[in-house]
Amino acid sequence: MNASLPLAPERIYLTDGGLETTLIFHNELDLPCFAAFDLLKDEAGRETLRDYYRRYADMAVESKCGFILESPTWRASRDWGRSLGYDEKRIAAFNREAIELMDSLRSEYENEDSHMVVSGSIGPRGDGYVVGQQMTVDESRRYHQHQVDSLVGADLISAITMTYVDEAIGIVKAAQRRGCPTVIGFTTETDGRLPSGMTLENAIQAVDEASANGPAYYMVNCAHFDHFSASLADDAGWTQRIRGVRANASRMSHAELDEADELDDGDPQEFGHLCHQLHKRLPNLFVFGGCCGTDHRHVDAARLAIC
Repeated sequence: MNASLPLAPERIYLTDGGLETTLIFHNELDLPCFAAFDLLKDEAGRETLRDYYRRYADMAVESKCGFILESPTWRASRDWGRSLGYDEKRIAAFNREAIELMDSLRSEYENEDSHMVVSGSIGPRGDGYVVGQQMTVDESRRYHQHQVDSLVGADLISAITMTYVDEAIGIVKAAQRRGCPTVIGFTTETDGRLPSGMTLENAIQAVDEASANGPAYYMVNCAHFDHFSASLADDAGWTQRIRGVRANASRMSHAELDEADELDDGDPQEFGHLCHQLHKRLPNLFVFGGCCGTDHRHVDAARLAIC
């Protein structure tokens, strides 16, 4: 296991909140296809991204926490890039440029008290809320290999908002071919199950079995604490594999969020309290951030409650 990975439970690592919802609703930017990587095309967009990440890095440094710089590449795969008019060569370049940007921010902020990790973010081939057309493991590996190989310089690959198991396994296998550690982030519906209907327990066990315990750890993301926390058995071995959480502040279901015209950002202080409560239950959790609707206020409340 790569010693530079944030795997020591005695150190808390922060990461950012809902990048895309922040840019759309707070920065009032147009993000076609929810594609934040498109901002890398010019200096104004790159500076917008720098400003976004700096806010979180400042918090980590202030609290002497670690920080995971999650690249803005959740949509930077071939199909999504094609829908925005970019060919494979340009998409690969966007992924490389995103990691370079994250690495420059690490150089700007990292110190002996705040270790920083660069993560290459990968999203689902389809929608992040519904399963849609499913790939086989091999189809997923072949599709995602292009982006995995393009995220040059990342310390790890994070697959975010995974809705079904075979796609997650394919990403792990793509990263294994490259020799890069992975983190798998599953999303859940309000019943604590993946959009595919599988339980978190069965999903984690299936990925581990198919990849020889390939992921460095698992996360839960893009779901409210109320949707998944009850399904996490405190003393179960599979639960110990979950080391990070990037929750929503909203209690809305994925379907309700899809139909919402306004941002539901919940209550940042409650978000911080719920992070703290989950950390007390599951002390192996050491990566805390947010997802849709969350911003620096939510992560700030979490770090003040935990760090």
